[in-house]
Amino acid sequence: MEYRHKPVLLAEVTKHLSLHPGSIVVDCTLGGAGHAKRIHDLIAPTGFLVGIDQDDAALVAAADALRLGQQGILLKGDFGELDTLLSEAGLAYADAFLFDLGVSSPQLDFAERGFSYHADASLDMRMNPAGGGSTAADVVDSYSESELTRILREYGEERWASRIAAFIVAARARRPIRTTGELVEIVKAAIPASARRTGPHPARRTFQALRIKVNHELEKLDGALRSAVRWLSSGGRIVVISYHSLEDRIVKNVFAELSRGCVCPPDLPVCRCGMKPVLHVVTKKAVVPSAEEIEANARARSAKLRAAEKV
Repeated sequence: MEYRHKPVLLAEVTKHLSLHPGSIVVDCTLGGAGHAKRIHDLIAPTGFLVGIDQDDAALVAAADALRLGQQGILLKGDFGELDTLLSEAGLAYADAFLFDLGVSSPQLDFAERGFSYHADASLDMRMNPAGGGSTAADVVDSYSESELTRILREYGEERWASRIAAFIVAARARRPIRTTGELVEIVKAAIPASARRTGPHPARRTFQALRIKVNHELEKLDGALRSAVRWLSSGGRIVVISYHSLEDRIVKNVFAELSRGCVCPPDLPVCRCGMKPVLHVVTKKAVVPSAEEIEANARARSAKLRAAEKV
């Protein structure tokens, strides 16, 4: 299978990045290079694109799709290492940053990666399998029932978190849980039949929660956004697409904090804190896909885009 990814909110991304020939752009979540290809076209012939991804398959596909030559560089890593990656690449600043969070379509489509609840495969879910670290199977087989409940409730917003955790613990007492298919059947058994008749796949929230946990996605996001803002040139833009309410909350809060400026009590006649706004929030409300885009690409349904400009 080819590593292809249909970019979400492509027109809105390019609009809010406010690109022009010569722009220096960092795509922090390269994936299948769907957004990056359009960005590269807009900044050519004098612009420079930095593409970052921790997935070897994504980097290989992006190298083939982009053919950057002297007009860019692809770096292996994740956005939690942004400062180190950009320093090692010799970048002085950037005019725009893009974060397209979550899992890419090819990672879901390649069953052997263990992200999908539609196919039976090894329960992995690591975005960088070569980097070691715990798999989803390690989490479900070793975490306590209370910790599993917390993960499913917090990262998956799963209504049946405690019941699913209890069923997981009971199942693993009989034998280790090693495949996506085994986990799907456990989740189905845990959720009452009446609750499974409507809505998305019953295992969707559980798989989402485990993926976020295994890849430490939320833990890295706050720091990565602040790092990107530090690297931005004056007037530069940062655009973030999130697919989860917790991701969107982090983005919204960081943008709000960095755009606030003075935090002195309102009764003080003169500002004493000296704090100045770092960002101007461009999108007062999150930008969401049109009904037409969602119909054409179901994976866009939960996307929310926020953009801000460096003051």
